Amino acid sequence: MEPIIKLKDLEITYNLGKVNEYKATKGMNMEIYPGEFVAFFGPSGCGKSTVFYSILGILEPSDGQLLVKGQNPYSYSPEEMVRFQTKTIGIIYQAFYLINSISVIDNVVLPQIFHGVNPRRREAWARQLLKRFGMEGQGEKYPDNLSGGQSQRVSVARSMVNNPDILLADEPTGNLDSVSTKQVMTSLDEINSVDKKTVIMITHNAAQLAYCHRVFYMKDGLLERVVPNPDKKQIAKIDKQKILVTEMDQLSKIFPYNSPTELKVKSLVNYMTQDLNFHQLQRLEELVKYVVERKMDKKEFHRILKRNYPDGGIGVSEALAETMADKVDKVIRQSEDARRFRRRFLSNNFFAEEPELISRLTRYIAEENEGELAFVQKKRLKELVYNRISGLISREEFKLTLRRSLDEGGVGISKNASRKLTNHFEKILIQGSEDPGHGH
Repeated sequence: MEPIIKLKDLEITYNLGKVNEYKATKGMNMEIYPGEFVAFFGPSGCGKSTVFYSILGILEPSDGQLLVKGQNPYSYSPEEMVRFQTKTIGIIYQAFYLINSISVIDNVVLPQIFHGVNPRRREAWARQLLKRFGMEGQGEKYPDNLSGGQSQRVSVARSMVNNPDILLADEPTGNLDSVSTKQVMTSLDEINSVDKKTVIMITHNAAQLAYCHRVFYMKDGLLERVVPNPDKKQIAKIDKQKILVTEMDQLSKIFPYNSPTELKVKSLVNYMTQDLNFHQLQRLEELVKYVVERKMDKKEFHRILKRNYPDGGIGVSEALAETMADKVDKVIRQSEDARRFRRRFLSNNFFAEEPELISRLTRYIAEENEGELAFVQKKRLKELVYNRISGLISREEFKLTLRRSLDEGGVGISKNASRKLTNHFEKILIQGSEDPGHGH
């Protein structure tokens, strides 16, 4: 699938050639795919608004390339640019920008007036949109009689009136209370998941990043990193390990307001399945939280997994319930040894039990391998386990060394096996951590 938006070495310079010249973006490279919900996130002045308005077609790049649906919008004629900005792009502003001298319904239909849509047709469509976003019966009012949340929902309806491919949302909840924020974010999520629109949002609110497929972290005019959301089925081509095997520090960046326990719950839920619907996943997280907090044993967890959803369960098959319960129980039990080791290791408390703990952890990992490991393989695996849990090597180095041949100093197992063993060990480390962010 081709990206709907592509930035290649994009540079935007303000006041070019003047004494106060300022380069707002520096060689920005970015691809956004049809149907994605992405966020531009970073401190003020990082360049996110610059990129945002360049995509909108009102801030021409100084250098590099910007393509929207495979075309450079800055090559358009004035008429083509107007059509692009009203048909291809929809926009929601933080300040609403509703016209107080005309009614709500007229505000919503305004973009269609410029395209000569029949009055009866455009009004009927606008009323459908208002009803969809919980504003039915408000069409005859004037914007200054609406609350902030209502005004923004009118703005959402207006942004969708021309059925655009891309929706740009500039701090859409910046002026709203928590209730209105939830309503607007739910609307954006629905536009993305149901209407399959590409949604690009600027936000300073880290709690809203959970709605996104990917987060583009920006700093000082640079794209610092791109983080996929492990709770979302990805549209862009992503290394699965970045989704299924998330480190505590990566999860804490995506969900900065979640407690360590909540992050551990997300890690285990992702480990078990990606095939349940949203409501099942929500309930599953609640159940796993009880297991992580040692408030529910394996037997009870297994029983509720099988119970039908309307009866308070998850509604999975006997086989899947058994697999889930076994996985969670195994990781929780094995993580106790990792917790004991890390607690003593971080306090520089050398102890006689250390070799025994490392041996047990090594055995746990070896048991995930299909087939018996030779003596030299077990020895090298033990060294790897010690180095990883001590923080001397990264997760990627651990996995690569598992795959490396014996002659090259590795363990000599297959690519798939190395991925499986690394996955399992990382889950043990996450559950055994005292605080988020121990892993590399």
